[in-house]
Amino acid sequence: MSNPTETLDALGLLCPLPVLKARKRLKSMPGGAVLRVLADDPAAIIDVPHFCTESGHKLVSQGEENGHQVYLIQKQG
Repeated sequence: MSNPTETLDALGLLCPLPVLKARKRLKSMPGGAVLRVLADDPAAIIDVPHFCTESGHKLVSQGEENGHQVYLIQKQG
């Protein structure tokens, strides 16, 4: 669907760090860009979609790859 512009490796980070780091990275990206987030924190399954809903970003996809979670987030604008 959307090709990621950047990848954020949040493996090994616990709540709320994956979301905080994604928020910071998205701020520096242009509108419409896609951020690929890698995470293994069980709370990220709830936190990342909630973050997208609250901040207006689009959660393009959510899945699993190589034993960790993979999220594609499209920046609003």
